[in-house]
Amino acid sequence: MEIIMSRASDVLLTATAPAIWGSTYIVTTELLPAGYPLTVAMLRALPAGLLLLLLVRRLPQGVWWPRTVLLGALNFSFFWAMLFVSAYRLPGGVAATVGAIQPLIVLGLSRAVIGTAVRPLAVFAGLAGIGGVALLVLTPSAALDPIGIAAGLAGAVAMAFGTVLSHHWKPPVPPLTFTAWQLTAGGLLLVPVALWFEPALPAPTAENLLGFLYLGLIGAALTYIVWFRGLARLDPATISPLGFLSPLVAVVLGWVLLGQDLGLLQVVGMIVVLGSVWLSQRAQAARPAPGKVSPRRPAPAGARPSAR
Repeated sequence: MEIIMSRASDVLLTATAPAIWGSTYIVTTELLPAGYPLTVAMLRALPAGLLLLLLVRRLPQGVWWPRTVLLGALNFSFFWAMLFVSAYRLPGGVAATVGAIQPLIVLGLSRAVIGTAVRPLAVFAGLAGIGGVALLVLTPSAALDPIGIAAGLAGAVAMAFGTVLSHHWKPPVPPLTFTAWQLTAGGLLLVPVALWFEPALPAPTAENLLGFLYLGLIGAALTYIVWFRGLARLDPATISPLGFLSPLVAVVLGWVLLGQDLGLLQVVGMIVVLGSVWLSQRAQAARPAPGKVSPRRPAPAGARPSAR
């Protein structure tokens, strides 16, 4: 019972990260200058990473240098760059629906890299989650752009690889240090890309600074500490479907704060999304813990042990 409660607490705490990520869209559109996606991504990652690095005062050692660079690129640099390309070339609903395929990719990668069994219920939950997100955010006039779709899929694959490898490699440091390493690496990798492809950022206003502080300290540093803590305690197939909460929160915030419409289909989408998250947790909770062996029945009296 204590193990079940601990797992439920870990899942609930980890779920706060994608829930907070759902506020990224409204903060970006309402508080930040438009047209600087790579610069915004860099300023979201690098200052937060350097701040955490000053707190932990510990650098990677040995093999963790290349691993940190790779994970920083997958989880932050490449993922955020592709996310913004997708968002700029596709309507928000299409971009969110394309990105929602990530939990299914994680299931396949977990099977290939970690050896986690793929349960039919988990696959069904992933498909239901994609359908729920589509109901939440797609509109009849949504247009499809091949480059935008390719970028969305590439971003989903990058984040899926980052999620699975972060769990598989099991960093020898606390989540705070692990987050500091990756945010710093991801931010540094974005610096030359942002300088090359985008003009200089105009002088920031008070609203811009507030948006950058929120996205860096809350939307990046705090949430990824929670996310990597969850990855250290739970398997990727358990926490990846929690990402469905992000578009759900984004729609709710748009309705509450911006007065956006919330129709019947979107309400149904919310129910489907929440149901898919619940189903995915049931599927993973039913999986035997690694290394757990069923107890043997005692041998009948007088029976001789078999030779091995």
